[in-house]
Amino acid sequence: MKPANSKPPVASRKGANRPKYDDTPKEPVKVFCRLRPMDNPNDISCIKIISDTTLIITSPEPGQANTRITNKVVQTSFSHIFGPNTSQKEVFDLVALPLVENLINGKNSLLFTYGVTGSGKTYTMCGSLYDIGIMPRSLDVIFNSIANYQAKKFIFKPDKLNGFDIQSEADALLDRQNELQRLVISQNIKTPKLCKLDADGDNNNDGLNRSTELQAITVDPDNVYAVFVTYTEVYNNSVYDLLDESEGKTKTLQSKIIREDGNRNMYVHGCTEIEVKSSEEAFEVFQYGQRKRHIAYTSLNAESSRSHSVFTIRLVQAPLDRDGEQVVQDKRVICISQLSLVDLAGSERTNRSKNTGQRLREAGNINNSLMTLRTCLEILRENQIQGTNKIVPYRDSKITHLFKNYFDGEGSVRMIVCVNPNIDDYDETIQVLKFAEVSQEVQVTNSTTSKLDLGYTPGRRQANKIFKEARNRLESAGHLGAANLEVDLGLVYSLGGPFPEMDLSSPHNDEIITTLMHFLELRIQKRNVLRTDLRQKQTNFRNMLVRMERDNVSLKIENSTLKTTSDQQKKKISALEAHICKTEGQIDTLLYRLNSANDIIRHMKQELKNKDALLNQRTIDKQRVKEKYSSKIQEETDKMSKELESKLRRQRELLQNQMKGTEEKLNLVKQILVSDDKMDTDGKLESKETVSTLANDTAIPITPKINTVVPTTDVETTSSTITPKSSVKSASTVTFEDSNIRLSRKERIPVVNLRFRRSQSAERWVDHRPPGLVPVGTILQPHIRHKRSVTQLTDPKDITDRASKYCLVAQEQDTDGELETKLYKGDILPTSGGGAQVVFNDLEHLKQVSPVARRKRSSYLSPESKDFSSQKDGCESEENNLKKLRV
Repeated sequence: MKPANSKPPVASRKGANRPKYDDTPKEPVKVFCRLRPMDNPNDISCIKIISDTTLIITSPEPGQANTRITNKVVQTSFSHIFGPNTSQKEVFDLVALPLVENLINGKNSLLFTYGVTGSGKTYTMCGSLYDIGIMPRSLDVIFNSIANYQAKKFIFKPDKLNGFDIQSEADALLDRQNELQRLVISQNIKTPKLCKLDADGDNNNDGLNRSTELQAITVDPDNVYAVFVTYTEVYNNSVYDLLDESEGKTKTLQSKIIREDGNRNMYVHGCTEIEVKSSEEAFEVFQYGQRKRHIAYTSLNAESSRSHSVFTIRLVQAPLDRDGEQVVQDKRVICISQLSLVDLAGSERTNRSKNTGQRLREAGNINNSLMTLRTCLEILRENQIQGTNKIVPYRDSKITHLFKNYFDGEGSVRMIVCVNPNIDDYDETIQVLKFAEVSQEVQVTNSTTSKLDLGYTPGRRQANKIFKEARNRLESAGHLGAANLEVDLGLVYSLGGPFPEMDLSSPHNDEIITTLMHFLELRIQKRNVLRTDLRQKQTNFRNMLVRMERDNVSLKIENSTLKTTSDQQKKKISALEAHICKTEGQIDTLLYRLNSANDIIRHMKQELKNKDALLNQRTIDKQRVKEKYSSKIQEETDKMSKELESKLRRQRELLQNQMKGTEEKLNLVKQILVSDDKMDTDGKLESKETVSTLANDTAIPITPKINTVVPTTDVETTSSTITPKSSVKSASTVTFEDSNIRLSRKERIPVVNLRFRRSQSAERWVDHRPPGLVPVGTILQPHIRHKRSVTQLTDPKDITDRASKYCLVAQEQDTDGELETKLYKGDILPTSGGGAQVVFNDLEHLKQVSPVARRKRSSYLSPESKDFSSQKDGCESEENNLKKLRV
């Protein structure tokens, strides 16, 4: 709970113990009754409305729940009774609208909704989206009334001690900028529209799509207003702040304590207080806190409130200064009023709600707090009626301790008793009505604290606005002295109203003396203010007269000077007029000459243009002649180049024919020289040239020092043609014959030592894998130890360098389209010329066969046959592979 009206220092504070004979005006607690519509039209009602203020309750027959017999009838009276068909607006206009007027007039008010669970308390207080209740309508009326008189945000700032400070415009602007920066930096704002402001502190919310209240109350236009809201709950006799954003992050509500401020008003210490600028923003704050409220399911209500909620609206107002522009920077002139809307938790019997565990503990705390509220009201009634001085146990419950200053101090208290007329709720309804009877007999003080009157002129805000508009119009009209105009909206010279009425009916009544002292102190203070203002105005008026006299003398002197200057200027003007006439004649002459010169220039420009056109035509003709002769020169040049090329070609052919004749003669001489040494018909040419020719014919390009031996187990290669053999030979070298060439006896040296053997321990392989092979993952892979892989043979050392075995890998497709990999294996044997030759003695097939597709089984896949003489396709593929070998 937030404080009541803050009081100026000159106002004395009354003590806690009031005199026995106190003439302070009091009024009873007004209790209203609202009946909820029946859920089922066939249900029996136990309540009958006799008039707008009276109803009767009929008890059911013992042992029957749905039968009504006039066994016992109870009559109860209220300030007003609302039937089941009463609208929300009717309830608000009669109950809450006077409390909103008290709030704007500087008075405190308290409104309770009390009743059994499910009787319509929360609906009466909040309503629905399209039929709002008391709380949204109160906010609408407040903001409709102060719409044009709101202060910018952070002009009024809570001082954490249940009061407010007045900030300057610069400090308020800095706080607004910090608030905007906080909203920009924050990534997860739980209530994004609570502080959505622009740079001036005005609210920019689009509003909620709900019904609104259009009524408004007249306010003082010379004051500025600000609205602050708080939302707390009393749960298990502990007070919690429902608007604390830091608690929302930890998901754990921290209990707050109730304190008493300097004016002996009770409030929740450390409670979050949010300044709102529209009813939509205030209602969003309420909804944000409503999501944190303790609500649970019971057998009587699906969403039963398990705590007492307190939504407080605080209205802060302060007067404007004498100019009607800025707020008076004096904390004493602040007037604070508040309206507390309390939604009490439902009173219920545990045997009906069937609560257990946590729900049973909550119900017990709710009933204890309501019982304490009833006890406090009963003791207050007894003290007021019988004149006793019993101690009221406010501290036994948080809800009564929080509203102690309403019952024991100042403010209006009203209560709405919500009743379910169903005969099943008869027992609970009787208890609620008894509590309502006790509440109506309690008297509470309904007084207001007098405000500090500064004596400023009423209507100064509007007068200052009109004056500024008039001054702007004068400035726009061109009046030079309009900007220096000032308006005097000073004090009203009046000491106040008449003296209060005094009736000394009792010698023990000190209230009259206290009131008179306070009234005189206010008059003396206002008289001092008026005296100071009068002296200041006299001084200002005297200074203004002196300044005006001085200005008058200065203006007279300046006027004489201006007259003399004016006469001199008239003479100069006459002389200048004569000079102007003479000058105009000269100008006319010059204009005529200028026009003539322009015509001559125009004619010369036309002639120049014609000559330029003629020159351009000549240039174009020259260019055409040049292009014509250039094409002829190019044709002659091409013709001569072709003739030169044909002559060079004929000379080149002649030289080639001469070289061929020379080569034939050289070959003939060589044959004559060689024919001296007879060779055998089966002799073989084993010279370096023969080896080189063999390498070329078999498509295996090797150096002249390397002799290649291919396996004759499968095929025999002669002069680059592979022919099948029907018989199997051990090994034979590749030879090709030339009947015209004979070798001498010295040159018939064996090419290779076929008996050459090397130690098995020194066996090393040369694995020749040409680039572009496809990797195949056959199950059985050849095992070659101590191998050295090469992709291309470019040097004889690639074979002879500490290697004794050679393996050549080749790939091709078989007749079925399957990829087949062949490994040609052989021995590397040194030759007599210092080189090496390879004798192939083995051929290994690697092939993958699909287990699904049906294929022809090639004969060469049979493990029993290794003879390829009858396989023409196999030989042809081997011939192609041998032609692809490169060293």
